[in-house]
Formats: sequence, structure tokens, C-alpha cells
Amino acid sequence: MQKIRKAIIPVAGLGTRFLPAAKAQPKEMLAVVDKPIIQYIVEEAVAAGIEEIIFVTSVGKRAIEDHFDRNFELEYRLEQRKKFKELEVISRIGKCQASGGWARDSISRSFY
Repeated sequence: MQKIRKAIIPVAGLGTRFLPAAKAQPKEMLAVVDKPIIQYIVEEAVAAGIEEIIFVTSVGKRAIEDHFDRNFELEYRLEQRKKFKELEVISRIGKCQASGGWARDSISRSFY
């Protein structure tokens, strides 16, 4: 039996069940305790041995991409100010993104 190495996470919905909270930000970015829901999902997948994660997104989901993308300026400033705890948190997020991809949902709204 082959090991599962890839995960596909669909995050393209409008989040209508989470209104009004999902109007301002994607539902996947809503915080639970101290981090977005999507971060918990990715951490669990990585802990289970997943090596590649593909997010299926739609228009208006840039916050998810930004969350997992590296911010070199922020990392530099945290390092300069000796905020190593915060730098470690940022580094863990970046490691989750190390082997991933993005796919935009290209189905037009008229399809629904």
C-alpha cells in the first residue's frame, strides 16, 4: 500500500453559513484560539506525513495565500528586534507552505 503524500484542500466557497463574519475575511481565516482554522488543517496534514498540499481557491481568497507565503521583511524585523518566539511561529507557517500549490476555481458563477 502506498503512502498518501498529497492533500487537496478546497477553500473556494463563499462562506455564506458563516455570515456576517465571513464577509470581511475568508471563512478559512477565521481564528480559533490563536490561529486561523486553515493553519490547524495544514499542521495536522503535515503531522500525518503529507508532503504536498494543494489549495483550490477562488477570487477573494488572497488572505490564505498571504498567510502561507513568506514575508522576508517581517522576518528580518523580528530578528533585528530579537523577537525569536514570534520568528519561530512565522517560520513554522512558512515550512507548511514549503511544498504546496494553488489552483484557482475557474468555474463561472453562472454555473451555479
